[in-house]
Amino acid sequence: MNSSLLKRLVYSISFSATMLALTPSFAQEKPPVEIFFQNASINQVTMSPDGKTLGMLVATKIGRVQLATMDLATKQARVVGGFANADIGEFHWVNSDRLVFSTSDKQKAQGEQRYFPGLFAINKDGSDARTLIERIWFPDSTAVSSIKTKTLSGFHSFLEVDDSPGSESVFVTEPVFNAVYDIEAQKLKRVNTKTGEVETFSRPGKSYTWMIDHHGQPRITVTQDAGIEQIWYRDPKLNQWKVIAESKFFGGDNFEPFDFGVDGSLYVLDRQNTDKTALYRFDLEKNAIDPTPVVAIDGYDFSGSLIGDLAKGKITGIRYQNDAYTTLWLDPQMKKVQAAVDALLPATINQISIPRLGLAKTVLVRAYSDVQPSLYLIFNIETNQLELIGSAMPAIDATKMAMQDMIRYKAKDGLEIPAYLTLPQGGKKNLPMIVLVHGGPYVRGASWGWDAQVQFLASRGYAVLQPEFRGSTGFGFKHFQAGWKQWGLAMQEDIADGARWAIAQGIADPKRICIAGASYGGYATLMGLAKNPELFQCGVNWVGVTDMNLMYQSNWTNDSSELWQKYGMPMMVGDPVADAKQLTETSPVELADKIKQPVLLAYGAVDRRVPIEHGRSFHAKVKKTNPNVEWIQYNEEGHGWALPQTRVDFWTKVEKFLEKSIGK
Repeated sequence: MNSSLLKRLVYSISFSATMLALTPSFAQEKPPVEIFFQNASINQVTMSPDGKTLGMLVATKIGRVQLATMDLATKQARVVGGFANADIGEFHWVNSDRLVFSTSDKQKAQGEQRYFPGLFAINKDGSDARTLIERIWFPDSTAVSSIKTKTLSGFHSFLEVDDSPGSESVFVTEPVFNAVYDIEAQKLKRVNTKTGEVETFSRPGKSYTWMIDHHGQPRITVTQDAGIEQIWYRDPKLNQWKVIAESKFFGGDNFEPFDFGVDGSLYVLDRQNTDKTALYRFDLEKNAIDPTPVVAIDGYDFSGSLIGDLAKGKITGIRYQNDAYTTLWLDPQMKKVQAAVDALLPATINQISIPRLGLAKTVLVRAYSDVQPSLYLIFNIETNQLELIGSAMPAIDATKMAMQDMIRYKAKDGLEIPAYLTLPQGGKKNLPMIVLVHGGPYVRGASWGWDAQVQFLASRGYAVLQPEFRGSTGFGFKHFQAGWKQWGLAMQEDIADGARWAIAQGIADPKRICIAGASYGGYATLMGLAKNPELFQCGVNWVGVTDMNLMYQSNWTNDSSELWQKYGMPMMVGDPVADAKQLTETSPVELADKIKQPVLLAYGAVDRRVPIEHGRSFHAKVKKTNPNVEWIQYNEEGHGWALPQTRVDFWTKVEKFLEKSIGK
C-alpha cells in the first residue's frame, strides 16, 4: 500500500470523531441497508508460525469465500484453497508450510445445509491437498472436490492444532451418543495432515472437553456423569489421569481450566471467595491455586487469551476484556511495538498478533473501533511502517457511524446495570430509542466495537441502549446469579429501568421507545410490551421464546442438550414442576391479550433452538386482539439469519416498521 493512501486511511480513522461533530449533514444521509449486512470481504487473517506468510479468507469474484496466502517478503497473494460450490468456513496453520480448513455454504440458509463442515489439509502454495474429515452427509449432497483421500467420517470435528515442534498433526473429536442420540462424551484423536495416520487417546470417563499442552499432549479433560463434573489431569511422570477438582454440573462453581502456558504451567479461572473471576496459575505439584492472581480486572470477570512465544518458552502478553478489549504485554519489546502502532492509529483498538514461533520482522494488526469495522494491517518493527492488507467491511464509512459508550444505571433494588449506549450523529436529547436486548440470556451481550445492527439503527436516527441485565455474565457472580429464575421478573425490570434511566437523562423521548431483540431478547421484547406498555410503544421480536414450557420438551426440533434440560434449566430458568405456576405466568403466549402495541414477529422455519411453534402459537393468539401485528417467516433460516439477503430483507422491514411506529 502506498504511503499517501495509508496516510488518508489513518487520517480518516484518527479524525472520525472530530468529523462527526463538524458535519451534521451526515446525520441526514442514510447509508444503504445492504452495506451493513454483507458478509466480510476479508476475515480470519492470521500469520504463519514463522511469521513469513499470511493466511486469510477472502470473498472472490466467483462469489465464494476462499483461502488465500500472502508472502510477506514479496506481498504476493494467491488463492490456495477453495471450491466452486462451497465456501471456506475457517482455517488454521498447522505449521509454517501447512494449513487445514473446513467448509460452509454462505449461499444457503440453515435449512438447506446438507453436509458436515469436513476438514481439508493443504500446503501454503496450494499443493498436497488431502481430505481429513468427510464432508458428505446425505446421499443427495454435492461433493466439493475430487479429493478422495478421506480419513475420518463427517461426525468428527476439528479441535485444535498440535503446535509441538515439527508437528504435522491436528486434534479432532468424535462424539459418543447415548440411547436418545444426545452427545454424552467426546473421543479425542490426533490426525497427521500429511499421512492421514490417526491416534486415539484414552479417556477416564465421559469426557466432553479437552486441553492440549504445547508439547502436543492431552493433559486436561473434563468429564460429566449424573450431574457431577470432574476435572482430570494426566500426570506426564506417571502417565495416569487424576481428579484435581469436582463440582455439580451448572452449580455455579467457577474453577475452570483456562489454558497451558508455553512453559507448561496450567492457568485456571476462579473467584477465590470473591465476586469476580480472575486468572490464576495452578500449581500441579501442590494441586492448589497460587494465592496471587495473574490478572484480576476491576469490575469484571476475566475473559481473554494468553499470547505465547514458543521460541522464548514464555507468555509475552495477556489479552482481556473490560468494557472493551485490551492487551497487557509482559514483554518489554512488545510494549514498545504496541506504543508505536497506537501512535500511528490513535483512534482504534489495535490488537497485535505475533507469530507462534516468536517475534519476527513484522506483526499483524487488527484495528477497529465503535465506528470502524476491522482493518487488517502489517507493521514492520524495524521501519515502523504500516501497510494495509484489507478491510472487513470496505463499504462502511467511519465518518458516518455513531459513537458508543458504556454507561451504568441502578435497578430498583440498587443493583448496578452496565449498558452500552449509542447515539446517532447530531442527536443527544429527546431521541427515538431502541432498547436492544441480547440473547442467551446467560452470556455477555456486547463489547465496545462496531456492530452492524446497532450502527444500522443509529444511522436511521435512533439511540440504542443495550443493557447487561442481571443474569448476564462477565460482571461477577452476584450479577450472574441474580438472574436465576428471573425470566420476566427482575431481569425484565432491569430492562425497563434502563428505559426509565434514558428518559430521566433526557436522552429518550418517552413517547418513542421500542424494545427489540432475538432469542431471549425476543422473549424480553414481548414481556416488555405486556408488562410495561407505558414505556414501550412497539416491539421487534425475532426467533424469540414465547412459551416457557415448550423449552422443556425434548424432541428432534429442540437442540437443547439433555444435561442443560435436566440440570441447568431447573436451577437457572425454573423447575418445570416446582415453578410451574411462575413459568406459565411469565410466558408471553399467556399474556398475548395484554399486548396492544405494534409488534413485528420474525421466525425461521428450521430453527431448532427456538422452534417456530413459539412464534406461530403466539401469533395466533395476539392477532385476535391486536390488529398491528406483522409476521415474517423465512422458510430455510434457523436461529438467526445466515444469508445476507435475509438480513437485508429483515432489517429493511424493521426500518419501515419503526418509522411507522416511532418515527418522525
